[in-house]
Amino acid sequence: MAELIDIKVNGKTHRVEADPDMPLLYLLRNNLGLNGPKYGCGIERCGSCMVLLNGKAQPSCVIPGSTAAAYEVTTLEGLIQNDSLDPIQNAFIEEQAAQCGYCMNGMIMSAKSLLEENINPTDQEIRQALQRVLCRCGTHTRIIAAVKKDAAKMKK
Repeated sequence: MAELIDIKVNGKTHRVEADPDMPLLYLLRNNLGLNGPKYGCGIERCGSCMVLLNGKAQPSCVIPGSTAAAYEVTTLEGLIQNDSLDPIQNAFIEEQAAQCGYCMNGMIMSAKSLLEENINPTDQEIRQALQRVLCRCGTHTRIIAAVKKDAAKMKK
């Protein structure tokens, strides 16, 4: 049974009518028109649906929208400020880190979460932060280079 859910997404509070058990991913895509998070597996295995909940990368396919309402939700679209891409998004572009691009939402959101906590991550820490996101294209070295590039810019 649908109910009204107040949820803060990308800095704005939205009131949506949805089943409280509806996955956050569907609420974001179907009710709010935010298509950064992708549907991949629906069982928290691929990471393509990653969003930030209070700054921490979490898969939106398994979190009910009503539960997510207790958090500040940030999607890939929410990283853009004043019509400018976030530095992590720019780093991914500069390093040509995408091949098919399906995992990019999860990679970028996971990297953003990591760099908010640690601006000097080792290669191993980067790999660990990104391990929840499945990428079969083989651009891992470019993805790691993009994370390192953004980290270096953050240090300056």
